[in-house]
Amino acid sequence: MIVNEVFSCFVFYGVLLVVKMYAVAIITGQVRLRKKAFANPEDAMRRGGVQYHKEDPDVERCRRAHRNDLENILPFLFLGAVYSLTGPSLFVARLHFFIVFVARVVHTVAYLLALRAPTRSVAYTIGQMPCASMALQVLFSVITYA
Repeated sequence: MIVNEVFSCFVFYGVLLVVKMYAVAIITGQVRLRKKAFANPEDAMRRGGVQYHKEDPDVERCRRAHRNDLENILPFLFLGAVYSLTGPSLFVARLHFFIVFVARVVHTVAYLLALRAPTRSVAYTIGQMPCASMALQVLFSVITYA
């Protein structure tokens, strides 16, 4: 499979997106520590007392960014893998994967830094376009088997 250039390109961008998700998870943990806002009472007790078992707006912002990644990157990983196997042009596939990657990075930065609207929404929409394109191309490739 790795001999397939399109699939290899997909793997490259897919792994970068997974690493980005890990980075957001680490950032969330660091914000929790800095703000002393722990989700579990046992963590709060370990870090100073039950008063630190609380929600914090900055932690929640990080969590929403991470949840949005889960809702968008996981489907991309499926769509991109299947799309890669349909024999698309390497140039077109690379463009799809690159746009999704850049859009997800911009979306995360806009979310974490609370950039002015509509930055995050535009990044989200741009990132959805290649996913919709891949989904349609996959469906057209397999429609005769339905």
